[in-house]
Amino acid sequence: MPRTDIASHRGGAFLWPENSALAFRRALALPAEQLELDVHLSADGAVVVIHDAMLDRTTDSTGPVRARTLTELRRVRVRGTGGEPPPTLAEAAALTRDAGRILRLEVKADAEGRPYPGIVPACLTVLDAAGMRSRTVAMSFQPMTAAELAAADGLLRTVLLLEARPWRGMGLAGAVALGRHSGAAEIGLPVGELDAAAVAGFRAAGLGIGAWGANHPASIRQGLELGLDAIATDDPPLALRLRG
Repeated sequence: MPRTDIASHRGGAFLWPENSALAFRRALALPAEQLELDVHLSADGAVVVIHDAMLDRTTDSTGPVRARTLTELRRVRVRGTGGEPPPTLAEAAALTRDAGRILRLEVKADAEGRPYPGIVPACLTVLDAAGMRSRTVAMSFQPMTAAELAAADGLLRTVLLLEARPWRGMGLAGAVALGRHSGAAEIGLPVGELDAAAVAGFRAAGLGIGAWGANHPASIRQGLELGLDAIATDDPPLALRLRG
């Protein structure tokens, strides 16, 4: 069975301020294969690393990321970092490249759940400038965004992400059909939603399978024992120890 890659989720959100340059530096010092992060667009089209469409939860500011220019966002501070602004994708891609790791990039939607116009080409431009397109796993919950990513040549892999509720509603056959329709090579699900039969079904359909939420011993072991392609974890040192 191939070894399951470990991805530091948001840079290791249990240990360091999520999606911060501080977290990325710490995570990339570990032997985890992948660095996972999320991106939104600024008012002037810069690709900025932050999980939420709003600044409120993780920074000293408020309001939509989309309402600020990059210059304005450089004055925002990520809580717990000692004053660092949200990183740009260019900065995170350079750190990941220099560490020799794989970037696991989630392309987010705006505060209304709508894809940002132009975000996929903006991400690709940044990745190309860093020489990282071929070392990037690109992911989205939006099937149209996943399809746009899949249509771009040269990415390492494209992943369609599914939340638990739609997955339970559509089942394996529906997930396979939606994955194929969007051109994705892999499906991503919460780790607690997966079992051996689901993994075997995705494999039989020619799709990879990864998971997030592998944050504690039981869920990490589950992801490893299922032989997933990758697990995203908020505690990468723990996952590395359990993988052995």
